[in-house]
Amino acid sequence: MPPYSPGPRPLGLPTELSWPVRAAESGRTGPTRMQVRGRAWRRTSRGLYVPAAAARTVEQRIVEAAAVTPAYGAVTGWAALRWLGGSWFDGTHAGEELPVTIALMDSSIRPQAGIAISEERLDPTEIQASRGLRVTTAAYALLFEIRHAPFEDRAVVSADMAAYDDLVSRDELALLVARSRGWDGIGRGRRVVALMEENSWSPTEVTMRAIWSREAGLPCPVANRPVFDLDGRHVATPDLIDPSAGVVGEYDSELHLDSVRRRRDLERQERYRAVGLEPVAMVTGELSGPWSFVARLRAAYARAARTPTSARRWTLDQPDWWVPTETVAQRRALSADQQAVLLRYRLRAG
Repeated sequence: MPPYSPGPRPLGLPTELSWPVRAAESGRTGPTRMQVRGRAWRRTSRGLYVPAAAARTVEQRIVEAAAVTPAYGAVTGWAALRWLGGSWFDGTHAGEELPVTIALMDSSIRPQAGIAISEERLDPTEIQASRGLRVTTAAYALLFEIRHAPFEDRAVVSADMAAYDDLVSRDELALLVARSRGWDGIGRGRRVVALMEENSWSPTEVTMRAIWSREAGLPCPVANRPVFDLDGRHVATPDLIDPSAGVVGEYDSELHLDSVRRRRDLERQERYRAVGLEPVAMVTGELSGPWSFVARLRAAYARAARTPTSARRWTLDQPDWWVPTETVAQRRALSADQQAVLLRYRLRAG
């Protein structure tokens, strides 16, 4: 017998998800060994099965991996962040499925298809119950992703997207990094803390910010800061803005080719120019080949430098009536009604 057992269905597991079961002779607690050979059942891991009709969603993949977790262990990495509510953690990269990682302290189970094993330090205080599964805390899961990401830009995306759903703040990540001296990849963890932005609204914005500062060699902008005119009226909230230079950046995906959306984009650009800001857009395809965008961005900086101070009729100072949502702490403090209105941009996530 394998050194694990899925046990009964966990309390709190969402009803739409199927908990793996083991085949038995009698069939009283699950399918018989004969039944699992047919088309009605699907094998999830060594000795465990779910009904073939169970949709293989990202959440179902996490459940199937969690079923092999021993008593002292938990789901971690991207899968834990997804389970805790991370909209952008879909378990894929470049069209390929990522394995679900189980954090252990020993070698009681072996890696298998779709499941990776981590035997790094795991303090029991970093394990929590969530909707029927044992997962690591969001900060631990994020630091795991950061340290094991194939490249640093992807680690920064993970950090920003964990903050997007208020799972981890910069301070919380910094605290765990400070307590984790000596871990493999902890130097990257410190760098990511410095680069992390708590108000990015999509992975493309994170990549655009990196191109802005690295490829273009310009000061790193801030994300999604509301801009007001000098009378306190909201002008717009650009994807990125360099408040010192007065340059704003927007990412225009294929969705912006729609005539109605395009007209709104042009109207936004005019509002920016009317208050003395220089707008520049990045379009689909320039994330991987950014040099045209870099040229337009540098040209926008040159124009902004020629704009007289008297033409600067905008500010990032928020009027008294505005409810700030730029940080994880601010968003966590919102009421449910405020979240429904002020965080409605999250409806497009994932």
